[in-house]
Amino acid sequence: MFDAMLQRFVHMFEIVAAEGHGSLWMVLFIGFVFGAIIQWSRVDKFEKIAGFAMLEDMTVPKMLFFAIGFASIFLYVLIEIGLAHYHVKPVMLGGLVIGAVLFGIAMAIFGKCPGTGPISVAEGRIDVLVGAIGGIFGGLFFTWAYPWLEPIMGPDYGKLTLPRFFEGQEHLAVLIYGLALIAVAFALPNIEYLDPEDHEEKAEV
Repeated sequence: MFDAMLQRFVHMFEIVAAEGHGSLWMVLFIGFVFGAIIQWSRVDKFEKIAGFAMLEDMTVPKMLFFAIGFASIFLYVLIEIGLAHYHVKPVMLGGLVIGAVLFGIAMAIFGKCPGTGPISVAEGRIDVLVGAIGGIFGGLFFTWAYPWLEPIMGPDYGKLTLPRFFEGQEHLAVLIYGLALIAVAFALPNIEYLDPEDHEEKAEV
């Protein structure tokens, strides 16, 4: 089992290295930039995500809405001019609902997401490291048990995309969608939860 998983892990890097629009170095560079933005915005802190869950901090949703809106437009443009492409995953309703519930519960308890978790580990946070190890074993279990879990993953609605629902108006649909999310990001109130550490840093500045 572990040999098969190791082969899949190596194959993941082989796929990235073989892509015509990028390389492993490009992936690493994007990762460094992503990590720098996360640390600068401080959304890797437990208080930010927990504050969002309690509607006491809007930093996370403002960042997410803006990032998704901007990336939707920019990525679509890159795809249309042939500089990027994506692999659409099928919409499996059962898996999405179950996964969303488990993800939400874990995020509320843990105060991290798959993006901010590794950054917190790099900062030396032991509690997050424990959660990351748990996530790895959870992924291993899911991979091993998938043949038995597959029946509850459906129904499978295929590879759906937003432009598919607006044939002939794909460009406009993506533009409106992206701009709407960006507008929501700016419309959300600037509420920020500050813990004692934040107050100390602001006082020093």
